[in-house]
Amino acid sequence: MVDADSARTAKAVQQRTGRTFHLATRLLPERIRHPTYVLYAFFRVADEVVDRADDTPASVRRDRLDQIRAAVLDDAATDDPVVAAFRTLCADHDVDDEEVAVFLDAMESDVDRARYDTFADLREYMRGSAVAVGNMMMTVMDVPDPESARPHAAALAEAFQLTNFLRDVREDVRDYGRVYLPQETLAEHGVTEADLADATVTDGFRDAMADEFSRAERLYREGVAGIRYLPADCRFAVLLSATLYAEHHRLIRDRDYDVLTATPELSRSRRLRVLARTWWHWRRRPDPEAAFYAASPVPERSSGTEPPVGVPDSGHPI
Repeated sequence: MVDADSARTAKAVQQRTGRTFHLATRLLPERIRHPTYVLYAFFRVADEVVDRADDTPASVRRDRLDQIRAAVLDDAATDDPVVAAFRTLCADHDVDDEEVAVFLDAMESDVDRARYDTFADLREYMRGSAVAVGNMMMTVMDVPDPESARPHAAALAEAFQLTNFLRDVREDVRDYGRVYLPQETLAEHGVTEADLADATVTDGFRDAMADEFSRAERLYREGVAGIRYLPADCRFAVLLSATLYAEHHRLIRDRDYDVLTATPELSRSRRLRVLARTWWHWRRRPDPEAAFYAASPVPERSSGTEPPVGVPDSGHPI
């Protein structure tokens, strides 16, 4: 069992770095809430190894990821309380080593890779950066029918990740030299690397963002459809996570897709309004899909023009 000090450290990491997700986590039952703090903190520890804007050599970052991998998968010594807590959690909940390895592989790829030619390439990366996270959360929740839930969990995890990518275009380019928008999408709309670096919001950039938002919203629809497979006392918290992440779409569309001159963020008051709105619709009709479409900006039916995303199969992207 994770000790109390490590659990508090993990919770503090989430409070500091994940305010949106922290609000939803607080609504999970206690048996899930504290493991979720540990999961999130571990993901942040690994992410912060590679997301450094300083001149730390790539070899040093890879070495640190190797140390984390050895500590979790090979029981090597570690002085990091979050890593130690995550290792304990994996043992307590029988978290699949493959999911941990795939996640760390994705983090390592961020050390050297900064562009993705196609959405299929990006989706391969998200198998580790997003889908593995969703799979670990399902394990901690002890989902009764994981085979039915898994493809939906994969889609929802990818939707969250895509929303983050679309929100953080400015930060990723400016601070890390990365572009997560598929190169094929940028080329289709005549968007150049110089446009991104110079924060030039062209009509082509707006069109590219609109295409990727539509793709993400197809994934939200697929993902939210699986919330019904989760334990009953976890459904509202996951629903709230979805409405909170999707609220970024409303915020960014209100800015006419300008995420280059500033990084849009949900204020505390806006997060609380989304919570109240989601709760009201949930109380009226405790159906995850109905509440999501009532509370979020994602339309229930597609426009028929979204780029294809494929159908998740057993939690693995196509």
